[in-house]
Amino acid sequence: MNASDHPIISERYFFPRIAPPPAQLRVDVAVDGATLACARIAKGRPLTLLHFHGNGEVVDDYLPEFPELLGAMGLDSFFAEYRGYGGSTGTPKLAGMLGDIDAIVAAAGAPENLIVFGRSIGSIYAIESARRFPGIRGLILESGIANVLERILLRASPSELGCSAEELRAEFASHFDHAAKLASYPGPVLIMHAEHDHLVSVEHARSNAEAAGANTRLEIFPRGDHNSIFYANQPAYL
Repeated sequence: MNASDHPIISERYFFPRIAPPPAQLRVDVAVDGATLACARIAKGRPLTLLHFHGNGEVVDDYLPEFPELLGAMGLDSFFAEYRGYGGSTGTPKLAGMLGDIDAIVAAAGAPENLIVFGRSIGSIYAIESARRFPGIRGLILESGIANVLERILLRASPSELGCSAEELRAEFASHFDHAAKLASYPGPVLIMHAEHDHLVSVEHARSNAEAAGANTRLEIFPRGDHNSIFYANQPAYL
């Protein structure tokens, strides 16, 4: 078992809630050992925004307001759910859920018609989506994470996870090298972060922007924090 999928991380890092999306929007996506209760809002528009939400959130939190705003921009939307969240089965696994991305993208649509969005912990899976599918039309990170290991070490020690610090660093480098993943993505990147984010420092946004390179727009908002960035900056955000 990977240390990154240790039960301690599943218990301490993830905050799942049970709240399935409405039946008329629900799309069940089969992955290895689980079914993900995703949601699709489609009107036949040419582009779809594939959304990975934050920790402690579920797909249903975004419905129906956020897809309505996206629709006004000319975008269909597909909201990915995580194992154990919303109406999904299974248990969240930090590295294991990277393997769910292929099935999620297949359900969302052709990669060349997708803009992938990741908020907070969702940035992990959005960045991996860009690595696996470099032909996606764009990547958006909101309150995203650059150093995943830093976040985990706030909640668990290497000894608790049954490995040394060196072994843990090597494992996280193999799964979560965001700098390398972003550097390899050729498309446009938008990074949004609150300057006073109290959970994920704005330095994560700057690190991700530096890694993504010249085709990147970095927007640091002076108002709001990790959980209020959208509401405090809605006109500029949109």
